[in-house]
Amino acid sequence: MIVAFSVSPSAGEPDGGVSEAVSRAVKVVRESGLPNSTSSMFTEIEGEWDEVMAVVKKAVEAAGEGSARVGLVLKADIRPGYSGQLSAKVERVEAHLRED
Repeated sequence: MIVAFSVSPSAGEPDGGVSEAVSRAVKVVRESGLPNSTSSMFTEIEGEWDEVMAVVKKAVEAAGEGSARVGLVLKADIRPGYSGQLSAKVERVEAHLRED
């Protein structure tokens, strides 16, 4: 499965940013050893259901350090029997774009 998620604590930086908290979450994801990718809005992680959800939980906890509340947006692509889709899905789209 691939999970795309975004976390945002209720208490951010003075300018309204949350980059410090988000960096703690991304660090957890990267240290998990699972395939992952981070963009300006979401972090994606690929693996089996239980391992991915455990990493998401730890990432939310890390982002929420010092905050009374954390918002989580999560989207999942659950496709049993497939792996390596974090990059393969993008490669298929890029292949179509090259054809045009």
